[in-house]
Amino acid sequence: MIKRLWALLGKSSKKPSNPKVFEKVPEHVAIIMDGNGRWAKTRGLPRTAGHHSGMKAVKRITMAADKLGIKYLTLYAFSTENWTRPKDEVDFLMKLPQQFLEIELDELIANNVQVRMMGHKENLPAHTISPLEEAIVKTANNTGLVLNFALNYGSRKEMLEAVKDIASDVSRGEVDINEIDEKLMASRLHTSGMPDPDLLIRTSGELRLSNFMMWQLAYSELWFTDVYWPAFTEEHFHEALQEYQRRVRRYGGL
Repeated sequence: MIKRLWALLGKSSKKPSNPKVFEKVPEHVAIIMDGNGRWAKTRGLPRTAGHHSGMKAVKRITMAADKLGIKYLTLYAFSTENWTRPKDEVDFLMKLPQQFLEIELDELIANNVQVRMMGHKENLPAHTISPLEEAIVKTANNTGLVLNFALNYGSRKEMLEAVKDIASDVSRGEVDINEIDEKLMASRLHTSGMPDPDLLIRTSGELRLSNFMMWQLAYSELWFTDVYWPAFTEEHFHEALQEYQRRVRRYGGL
């Protein structure tokens, strides 16, 4: 029974198989990049070493997604709850976008990747947000994969702000209350203009959403693996996509 439940959840602990030809490629893949600290601990390294190695996984999976023709890749980089972590760890995490883009931006541009960010810019230090904004401007006209970083992002806060925004429009008479529907709500979220994720991947063995895209993931396929994010390879990514091929998406129908 346990094994069957594990299979239904799409949770994997086996070695990845060789990639197959994908008949249906998800348009939008979202990933909760979890397990950096635990990966480092198993190697007797500081947690920051895990976060640094996680950057390499970002590069690997971004290139893999681009190669497969995936149009949107959203990576959960830092949540609104992550501020409660030790200050030295948060300070290190705030430096990673600059380090990553200094190394990888030219290649992202060469590969026609467009960089985006969703989240709350307040509280983010200048050395974090400035490199991202520069990358967003420099890649704005690229037409390939959209690499969307969820940074200082929290789904509950996102939805509350959307509701307040709509309520403000109603109070000013700009929106009739009967016009409020899912399409209007979606247009006020940080993912406005993007399709909802077809597939959510979470690494490290945890089985929860952790305040990530809770509106957008309503009908996404979920896939979990015990593999820590720094160890997540292109082959593991292919394994998730192979499982996606086997899913039948009914959206509540038959």
